[in-house]
Amino acid sequence: MKLRKLEKQDARRMLEWMHNPQTTEHLKANFAAKKLEDCLAFIETAQTDPENLHLAVSDEEGKYLGTVSLKDINRQQKTAEFAITMHPDACGTGASQWGMREILRYGLQTEGLETIYWCVSPENKRAVAFYDHSGYERTKEVPSRFLNHYADGQPYIWYRYPAARA
Repeated sequence: MKLRKLEKQDARRMLEWMHNPQTTEHLKANFAAKKLEDCLAFIETAQTDPENLHLAVSDEEGKYLGTVSLKDINRQQKTAEFAITMHPDACGTGASQWGMREILRYGLQTEGLETIYWCVSPENKRAVAFYDHSGYERTKEVPSRFLNHYADGQPYIWYRYPAARA
């Protein structure tokens, strides 16, 4: 597997996960309404966005398996928010765990970040089990700029990487 820049040819497989109800049922955005043009615009914007890093997880042949992201990168505070969405046929292959590990490592080593946060709906049992089983730390201390993205009254479970130091 490898991380690489998103490419135009990824748009069709990206749209497939967006239109898969099991993949998107616990996500906030209305992905079912997205069109191929939306995917292409996202890919184009991702090429030059200085505050958000969106990379493809692909197999060795370059087939798009999903997207991993560091969003709202704040180089002064050395923080960012992580996100991941995988194509349904990549589930159970280890691609999610690999992609997550690699983007978190990239954020700390290449971007110079100190802490990366993300949240998940408690209803998304599969994701919660994945993060907990992988040993990621739950946290209640989250920068307010991230909380503002989710000020919809819904409860979220927040995680941080690396774990807080005692």
